[in-house]
Amino acid sequence: QVQLVESGGGVVQAGGSLRLSCAASGRTVSSYSMAWFREAPVMEREFVAAIKWSGGNSAYGDSVKGRFIISRDTARNTVYLQMISVKPEDTAVYSCATDSRPLRLQLEVTASMYDYWGQGTQVTVSS
Repeated sequence: QVQLVESGGGVVQAGGSLRLSCAASGRTVSSYSMAWFREAPVMEREFVAAIKWSGGNSAYGDSVKGRFIISRDTARNTVYLQMISVKPEDTAVYSCATDSRPLRLQLEVTASMYDYWGQGTQVTVSS
């Protein structure tokens, strides 16, 4: 059974930093690419970042490029999202997800390519 558990959300002031964690079980981050997406009210689900199963490639959404960093710890089977210089528009529920296919050659940024999702963690950026 695949489970993804996010943590680390909370309230942070604009310009501050926050680190989200996603602990995975049932699939290993060294075999499945992992991604973060976010959703806010009246906004479609948005791709935030993804890291390839090999660890050698990552991708970022345009709105977070240069401010967020995705990483992983294979020993802990955990993926992280370091959020730096956060803005009020980063306020959303952040969810991690695992690719539906192991060892996929291409790093996917589309939500439909990910089949297991965590429950999400709320991030609120105050101005």
